[in-house]
Amino acid sequence: MAADTLFRRITDYASRPDPYPLYAELRESKVAPQDDGSYLVGTYHEITALLHDPRISSDRRHRSDPEEARLAAELAPSFIGLDDPEHDRLRRTTMRPFGPPHTPGRVDAMHGEIVRIADELVAGLRGRQRVDIVDDFAYPLPVTVICRLLGVPREDEPKFRGWSDAIVGGLDLNPDQDPTERTQAATEARRAMGVYLGGLAEGRRGKPSDDLLSAFVNDQDPAGGLNRIELMVTSVLLLVAGHETTVNLITNGMLTLLRRPDQLELLRREPALMPRAVEELLRFEPPVQMLPQRTPLVDVEVAGVTVPKGAPLILVLASGSRDPRRFRDPDRFDPRRTDNQHLGFGSGVHSCFGAPLARLEAQIALTALLRTLEGLRLVDDPPPYRRSPVLRGPRHLLVEHDGAGV
Repeated sequence: MAADTLFRRITDYASRPDPYPLYAELRESKVAPQDDGSYLVGTYHEITALLHDPRISSDRRHRSDPEEARLAAELAPSFIGLDDPEHDRLRRTTMRPFGPPHTPGRVDAMHGEIVRIADELVAGLRGRQRVDIVDDFAYPLPVTVICRLLGVPREDEPKFRGWSDAIVGGLDLNPDQDPTERTQAATEARRAMGVYLGGLAEGRRGKPSDDLLSAFVNDQDPAGGLNRIELMVTSVLLLVAGHETTVNLITNGMLTLLRRPDQLELLRREPALMPRAVEELLRFEPPVQMLPQRTPLVDVEVAGVTVPKGAPLILVLASGSRDPRRFRDPDRFDPRRTDNQHLGFGSGVHSCFGAPLARLEAQIALTALLRTLEGLRLVDDPPPYRRSPVLRGPRHLLVEHDGAGV
């Protein structure tokens, strides 16, 4: 089939269970110009170079399509949609209460709490022969963790599912569908969530407590903290990014292991391998498949193809992480793999700063499931997938089990 329809085929919902043959096709050309004016890049070394190239913008307002640039300008972007120096300022401000060097113990201190949450959720699965890994475990674990980090009252946690679903729905990139309705729904969900989180934070101004919202509004840094809009947008980003990707990481991980009983049993016998296995899952079945929002600030040559200034540049991370030029036997899941510099968390200045938390949650979650549930087996394979080709993962993952283990 023609390379200029590759994006259409990748984003087709029918490809969601297994897009990897299409990624292999993409790697053959390295860069694939599409009939909608976008350019797909699927090879490891080219993606990595572009992620470190200051000529490549993350700000959609630089798109040459005036309508797309206008829509981008209507929303206050989060820092993942900005370039330096604004990106750097907002990212550093957000990082101060979240991680090193100012708060190095924040994620480590969550270990015991995450273990308790995982154990409570697994305990609820023991008496049921059939469970949905997504609804019963993989979704409530990270959303509970990020809500507690931010300081969201437990009784308000259910509000976020509808908002998050609408926001992620805005990432459905099917070029055959009019994106207007999805975009509007996602915009309204961002606003509603932002207003809620902003109000929650304002209530803590002058009354510091040990959560991120309180830290943001009581920031004493002389360089200045977040203004009200920045606070709202950043809080929405942290809440959505802090659980949506981890839901997919846990669910994709369980699906991968259930399809490979020998590897599942290996991790049961040798739980010390789990950190390395999670890195391999981030390479083999990453929760973020592509970055669709990159734009060249000038004409840029990539693998002999000129990508013009302002064109949509789509970096297919999941394809790069299976590039045989970089990884030996890339289509084999190997929990003992070494030298695993995957693209699961991106790279460069926009690399995911929540990576340590996501890694920890996935390690604890998968360990708890494997340790506790015996005789795990899939009910449906392939399972039903979520609509988004960007944040790819099963919408449900029904499994049966024989009961509780240790």
